Amino acid sequence: MMILGDAEIACEEAGPQTPVGTVVLVHGSTSDMRLWEHQFRVLSERYRVIRYDLRGFGRSGDAEGDVCHHEDLLAVMDELGVERAALVGSSMGGAYSTEVALTAPARVAALALISSGLSGHSWPEEMLAQARERVHTSVPPDRLARYRAGDAAHVDPADVRAMAEAHTAWQTAGPDRGRDDLSGEVWRSAVEMCAQMFERSWTGPRSTERFLTPPAAARLHEITAPTLVINGLSDVPGIQQVSGLLAAGIPAARRIDLPETGHLPPLERPAEVTAALTTFLSDTLTT
Repeated sequence: MMILGDAEIACEEAGPQTPVGTVVLVHGSTSDMRLWEHQFRVLSERYRVIRYDLRGFGRSGDAEGDVCHHEDLLAVMDELGVERAALVGSSMGGAYSTEVALTAPARVAALALISSGLSGHSWPEEMLAQARERVHTSVPPDRLARYRAGDAAHVDPADVRAMAEAHTAWQTAGPDRGRDDLSGEVWRSAVEMCAQMFERSWTGPRSTERFLTPPAAARLHEITAPTLVINGLSDVPGIQQVSGLLAAGIPAARRIDLPETGHLPPLERPAEVTAALTTFLSDTLTT
């Protein structure tokens, strides 16, 4: 554990005494650092590897008031004495890593963006409508409204579970696949992480997320770090569009498309993702 401002941040690191370089793994908004089990174990054979739970996720303290995750990422690096690292971000963890690459480019040796979000990008209405239809309807609307407002006297664990399962089926499996397309282990892990996220967001203190200004979406051409974009071809189309924007907008970015893969490739395709990262990092991370 470390203290960042008024919050405890859960953090783990591993690696050799004389690593080739440092890698920081940043999870997204429906998972926590358990997402990175395979990558953390394998990459730490050569690199110093750090993973942590974002403020408000996993074993970290609550997010309250003004929260800026890319500033937290830089603070984690500062606290651990990391001057420069490769940042590997999944989902919104990719958005936060991109913001660091823009605000502190000298500190980013390489950038790997997996099914990434992008600050300043507006999700298409059809994607939002699909989420409302497939995910939000898993909980009665009156209760969901109270949960989101944080003023429910009681949060029903069955509602938490229903929402997590619906979200995992829609996003982690993908809108054209279903629960049976994920292994039992992947399904259980994804639902567990997602359920914890919903429970904390519905019962914890209120927070407002602050992103980089000007936003990253209009500044991708400024990124100088070698970049790898990994996209799951079964992911939500609106998220896949972001992978396309990143690959086209970041100079010399490489792109890998994984067939039959949804929104959490590090969990669903751990060996393939780790192999892609290993090749990418061996080409780019030398100090």
